[in-house]
Amino acid sequence: SGRIFFGEEDVTELPAEKRGVGLVFQNYALYPHLTVKQNIMFPLQNLKGKDKPSKEEMEAKALEAAKLVQIDSLMDRKPSELSGGQQQRVAIARALVKMPKILLLDEPLSNLDARLRLQTREEIRRIQRETGITTIFVTHDQEEAMSISDLIVVMKDGVIHQIGKPQEVYDEPINLFVATFLGTPPINVFNAQVKGEKLYIDGNAVLNCKGVADQEVYAAIRPEGFLLDEEGPLCCEFIEVEVMGRDITVVSKHKDCSNVEIRSIISSENKVECKSGTVHFSLKANKVFLFHKESEERVRFEVE
Repeated sequence: SGRIFFGEEDVTELPAEKRGVGLVFQNYALYPHLTVKQNIMFPLQNLKGKDKPSKEEMEAKALEAAKLVQIDSLMDRKPSELSGGQQQRVAIARALVKMPKILLLDEPLSNLDARLRLQTREEIRRIQRETGITTIFVTHDQEEAMSISDLIVVMKDGVIHQIGKPQEVYDEPINLFVATFLGTPPINVFNAQVKGEKLYIDGNAVLNCKGVADQEVYAAIRPEGFLLDEEGPLCCEFIEVEVMGRDITVVSKHKDCSNVEIRSIISSENKVECKSGTVHFSLKANKVFLFHKESEERVRFEVE
């Protein structure tokens, strides 16, 4: 139920072809017997009546779309002669040739290798800025979502959980699902208790949480929320150190953490010295989030 609006226009009752939506799917669905130019022109050829442009106009629009995605030198090739990245660009050009009001990209990068995904992601961002077309990019890859978006809509089972700018959603997750969905390495989730406005993990008070009533909670800590501290209250079993150049990742584990491994991102200026196979941390309060044990909704506390 409800109505569908594109800006101020109600398109609920309009047939799909009249709504002005350009689609790009995971499977590019190019016609193998047609050239790049013919594939791009195909949506224009299907227009009817006064909406259908002349052949010269179609060719001009196809060339314009091809230039936008930088494949104008490939116009006479067949899809079998193109790389995966080039085929993806043809699919995008075909969606853009009618200058839609909305561009819907459904998992468009999943068939590409890691290098091409990054390159194509940047290209899609550039194209969106140049055309100004509102673009909905559907992905299960949170890194893609964070890097490419002006606005993120986090959904689960068809239900919208949170809408916001990428950094806002990362910094202020509304529930445990959103907190665990965003971030690489993933957030570290502990079973914890609040007693007397202090957060306890494994019986040790690890943080002040002013304003929170006594209760069982999930304590979710971002990888960058750990501080190496020999006297720190959070004691974990040390596994290894991964040197990443600017940063190091301290890999450890804890019996009350649901993650298989705790991954803590620490500045490489710190020296990691582990006594008897353990490592101690103190915590950055602004990188710790509390969630209700049953509803998994955010439990907010005053950061001192």
